[in-house]
Amino acid sequence: MVNVFWIHGGACNGNTQSFLNADEPTVIDLVTDFGINILYHHSVSMEFGNQVKEILDDIIEERTELDILVVEGTVIQGPNGTGRFDTLFERPKKDWIYDLAHKAKFVVSIGDCACWGGIPATSPNPSESTGLQFFKDKPGGFLTSEFRSKAGLPVINIPGCPAHPDWVTQILVAIATGRTSDITLDEYHRPETFFKTFTQTGCTRVQYYEYKEPVEEFGQGTRKGCLFYEQGCRGPMTRSSCNRILWNRQSSKTRAGMPCIGCTEPQFPFFDLAPGTVFKTQKILGTIPKEVPTGMDSLSYSTHAAIARTVAPKWAKEDMFVP
Repeated sequence: MVNVFWIHGGACNGNTQSFLNADEPTVIDLVTDFGINILYHHSVSMEFGNQVKEILDDIIEERTELDILVVEGTVIQGPNGTGRFDTLFERPKKDWIYDLAHKAKFVVSIGDCACWGGIPATSPNPSESTGLQFFKDKPGGFLTSEFRSKAGLPVINIPGCPAHPDWVTQILVAIATGRTSDITLDEYHRPETFFKTFTQTGCTRVQYYEYKEPVEEFGQGTRKGCLFYEQGCRGPMTRSSCNRILWNRQSSKTRAGMPCIGCTEPQFPFFDLAPGTVFKTQKILGTIPKEVPTGMDSLSYSTHAAIARTVAPKWAKEDMFVP
């Protein structure tokens, strides 16, 4: 039996909603097939009030073993570092998180807010929100860079806004079945299983990307063209498996005709690139010339794009729908 405690910090509950829609495996599968005992989850458990306080006390006093601590949402430190903006049983929730993290064999952060602060940590950040072990792309966060769980691992980050449900359940299963040696983390502590390749991998529009043929409007789900050039798709610069492990086993943002907004990267929501709005997409060249695919400079990319468009075959330029 693997004990899991899920605690919710400063966030919108979107990652819980995603988690409840998991397919491979489902939340029910976690319990019935993989021996996961959910000590508490605010949307799953029957316990409430003092019953939850008893569970917390039992973990802190080591009467109950905590195998996995799951944190959803930011650690709220405001005002002035007191944590009183977010309390649980008259105690700052940040203090509960600190104690639980130091009792857990593994600590898993779910979603951008828990991983590195996400939208709540965007300047001016009045709640003084931060991620567990990162603040945006800077190591540190609430638990500091030196933190290691009882199993000797840093916080395992599963980012996204929200995170794909199967990313969450599959990592929980890997831990529950003793396959932690299979979990290789990148420099942002993301499991490489899901975050080594770019979102562009598996995108059905990749042939248009190669020939630099753009989509001029949002929402053209089956229309020809790439969303990178005119719609600011961040697929070539974002590490995720959204086009390999499809959402609802059906689709992804780019397949539906919407640009990737880079929500698995620590800099999300890229507010510095789009002052005044969180989700404004940016054209790749022009006003922000540094926004080019990872590993290329602006001049090389511009030259490559011009040549590619010149030699693009007729089918890449035709105004037609594709399967």
